[in-house]
Amino acid sequence: MKQFTFILISTIFLSVQIFAQPLYMPRNIKKAYTQNTRSANGNPGVHYWQNTGNYSIHLKVTPPSKTVYGSENINYFNNSPDSLNHLIIKLILNIHKPGALRNNDVSPDYLTSGVHIDKVMVNGETIDWEEPDFHSTWQALKLSKKLLPKDSVQLQFDWHFDASVQSGREGMIDSSTFFLAYFYPRVAVYDDYNGWDRTDFTDQQEFYNDFNNYQLQVTVPKNFVVWSTGVLNNPNEVLTASTAKRLEVAQQTDSTTTIASLQDMLQGKVTQPKINTWKFSANNITDMALCISDHYVWDAASILVAPNRERVSVQAAYNDTAKDFHQMVNFAHHAIEWFSKYWPGVAYPFPKMTVCQGYADMEYPMMVNDGTNDDPIFSRFVAEHEIAHTYFPFYMGINENRFGFMDEGWATTFEYLIGQHDLGDKTAANFYKSFRIRSWINDAAAEEDIPIITPANILRGVAYGNNAYGKPSLGYLAVKDMLGDEVFKKCLHTYMNNWHGKHPIPWDFFNTFNHTSGQDLNWFWNNWFFTNGYIDLAIKNVTQFNKGYTVSIDNIGGFDAPFDLIITYADGSSDILHQTALIWKTNQQNSTVTITTTKTIKTVKIDGSIFMDANYKDNIWELK
Repeated sequence: MKQFTFILISTIFLSVQIFAQPLYMPRNIKKAYTQNTRSANGNPGVHYWQNTGNYSIHLKVTPPSKTVYGSENINYFNNSPDSLNHLIIKLILNIHKPGALRNNDVSPDYLTSGVHIDKVMVNGETIDWEEPDFHSTWQALKLSKKLLPKDSVQLQFDWHFDASVQSGREGMIDSSTFFLAYFYPRVAVYDDYNGWDRTDFTDQQEFYNDFNNYQLQVTVPKNFVVWSTGVLNNPNEVLTASTAKRLEVAQQTDSTTTIASLQDMLQGKVTQPKINTWKFSANNITDMALCISDHYVWDAASILVAPNRERVSVQAAYNDTAKDFHQMVNFAHHAIEWFSKYWPGVAYPFPKMTVCQGYADMEYPMMVNDGTNDDPIFSRFVAEHEIAHTYFPFYMGINENRFGFMDEGWATTFEYLIGQHDLGDKTAANFYKSFRIRSWINDAAAEEDIPIITPANILRGVAYGNNAYGKPSLGYLAVKDMLGDEVFKKCLHTYMNNWHGKHPIPWDFFNTFNHTSGQDLNWFWNNWFFTNGYIDLAIKNVTQFNKGYTVSIDNIGGFDAPFDLIITYADGSSDILHQTALIWKTNQQNSTVTITTTKTIKTVKIDGSIFMDANYKDNIWELK
């Protein structure tokens, strides 16, 4: 039996390393492949598993009081092959406690006393709860009886907390408008390569949650509207008849309908004249977020993203003074339609999207918390970026704590691609360069060139920001350019289809693209994601021969970037020769471009467009 096991593991390990240039793989990741929870072709393995839960949550919010009261029942399912003697409970709002580990300075208005657990029950038995000490945002919950494989445990929590006066990702937007996120105790992810997720929430990294089923009830005073992740199940119980009718009509039209104007809200014409409990549900989703207000304007429309599908509700909630938000339903409608049809070209997967005015510029499942801006083009850009996150990390359960580039990099890529459609190639490229690339490429600091694959939970500042956003986005766009749109989309769709509702890691992505394209792309993955490179190309020399010229190009920075070679001839004519990253496959230090021509070349110039060069001075050759 031992000999068979050794042979099996050796065979699996060899199958993972099927390419000439294997990628670095941490030991815990290798273990996942040897245990067949992940496959060398990029698919989930035959033994892939993930845990899940059913959450029934009830919140009570009564502005102007900042205190939020909650109770929940969790039925947590252990689908792993392991017996669990404890659970890890995430209490993310403890980030607001004085002394909590944070990456950024905060004002006194950010600080609260954190989450107060009032009662905990496990399988109907009340247990003593120990407040988190060293790790503020998570705490181990010991079980009196091990949770066996394929078994479940019933948890009950009662808790309360004060909403932060300083509203960032969550908190008080004004005295009677709250955006609530991370508001409930949740069981952390237990996965096949890292075990329990014990990463601290430090206000930089974002999501890594199980796919759960949620029932959410939010009790608020009369005249307060609640917008939330999920479907509103009782509109006729909480809304006046005329408001409910307008919401119903908006569900059938592409045109924006004002569900509640500022005057409607101030005159108490929107909700039933009583304390109301709003009921929402969402299945197979990674989180819930919500917004409440007694004066926010409410707009809505809908869109059909695929045949035989219900129309997607598109909503906005905002202060009437926010001029850009009066167009927000149109912005969101356009984004959902474009992402569904073009890139990624996967129909928007959820029944609703609501954009709320806040301060965060932050995404949540079916929810966006965006600031207001005097420039409607920038407002649209931000909304498009956050809505793009629908696919990563919510359609795909990305571990942003460790691999932020797997979601922020894609949202940045989709933001650029929709920008090309919205603004034109030149404007989109200039915006992308100024907003995403220039600060990285023009900064020679060592932390700028840390490999993208570096776990995000140990990074901060520019080392995290550029690794999560601009650098990986350029990598994805370089592969798109190299493979062509048809093959690239086939690879992307295979990856998304195989890992929808699951937890992919970078090696699943790399392996999927290798297998689906039928190409060994590890030379590129290794170069772009595993090295300390940057973009700096230089023309070494231009040599004439009997049929034309050869242009020798040095890759000083190391990154395998595509580029255009712009040739100007003595007669005033010119040519552009595009080179994909494939030019660097066999030699990543130097490449040669052959120009067949009878004309005399006057100048040769390297133009990387969005692939900005660290030193443009050596990008041009002139005939002397």
